[in-house]
Amino acid sequence: MSELAPTKIPRLTYTTPDGTTARWRDRKRYLWIIALIPAIAVFIAVGLVTATGLNIFWWAGPIILFGIVPLIDILAGEDGNNPPEELVEELENDRFYRWTTYAFVPFQLAAFVTACYIWANWDLSLLSNLGLALTVGVTGGIGINTAHELGHKKESVERWLSKVVLAQSGYGHFYVEHNRGHHVRVATPEDAASSRLGENFYLFWPRTVWGSLTSGWELEKSRLQKQGKTHWSIKNEVLNAWLMSVVLFGAMLAIFGIGILPWLLIQAVFGFSLLEVVNYLEHYGLQRQKLPSGRYERCTPRHSWNSDRITTNVFLYHLQRHSDHHANPTRRYQVLRSFEESPQLPLGYGTMIVVAAIPALWRKVMDDRVVAHYGGDITLANIQPAKREKYLTRYANTGA
Repeated sequence: MSELAPTKIPRLTYTTPDGTTARWRDRKRYLWIIALIPAIAVFIAVGLVTATGLNIFWWAGPIILFGIVPLIDILAGEDGNNPPEELVEELENDRFYRWTTYAFVPFQLAAFVTACYIWANWDLSLLSNLGLALTVGVTGGIGINTAHELGHKKESVERWLSKVVLAQSGYGHFYVEHNRGHHVRVATPEDAASSRLGENFYLFWPRTVWGSLTSGWELEKSRLQKQGKTHWSIKNEVLNAWLMSVVLFGAMLAIFGIGILPWLLIQAVFGFSLLEVVNYLEHYGLQRQKLPSGRYERCTPRHSWNSDRITTNVFLYHLQRHSDHHANPTRRYQVLRSFEESPQLPLGYGTMIVVAAIPALWRKVMDDRVVAHYGGDITLANIQPAKREKYLTRYANTGA
């Protein structure tokens, strides 16, 4: 790997195919700092409650995620800014982008400890405590996306930080399952993290939560057995990631008392549920086809739902450019590209999370899009088995 460039605006000069010299600027360079807002949501809540005396602001996390971000997402419009390939290495070696993700970690941990202190020492109402728990959950849930960015990298420090971020939500197995499970089985019926046409989020949630846990465990068990080692070991990446959660939760309970336990559990479940609702919308109904060999075709840009809304692009480290991520898992977020051939969601991920929470609205918005993506041939889609006949009948006459 080449030496890291100093933290400054890079010299983004490159040669175009016709031989001329051109310049390119990352217009989002300093907007990436916005991605740290979820990490400080607890401090935003404390500041707003203190300044206004209004307890509604204990719910600052959900207000930001489900209200402010979707509104700005709609108003701000599309991104449409892909970096030239000639500049990828220079951009990836720019420390600024890397330290933006690193900064999430101390802010997240400080916010988590602050929330535990408030639960233990402040006389809040049940609703205010719940609002604070969901605000902390937003930090943990969006933090999983930061862990996702870090966990795909080759540097050991980034992979270690990924586990630290996952500790708050108790979802350490994601570190294993996502990289070695989901990326292998994506957009197939065998993938617990790929939702099916006709499957609402509330049916998908238990399937993906249990499926990702068991998949992560089996992947590590198999890896260690091939090395002649027991999977009941600290070498087990799932166990050592879970151990971080045990240590973190145990420390908070020892310091602040057993009374904070319900809020710890609520924030964790809400946090990893935010991850799973994003999983739900990323591959809904999309399916890789089987080849004559019995293997699935290679994953292509057509197997992920994308969006190029600039607000959520920045808020989620380009997670919406999901097709490029699956094609190039180790690419850093700042150089992920938007592809025209990728199926597009009507709105950004931030807004579509809200849509996914309302099954009837989700079906109205998405089902016809899935069928249109396959030229009317619904047999090519990944359909919920219990609803297969219903969907085949409904779309029987729409084939190309």
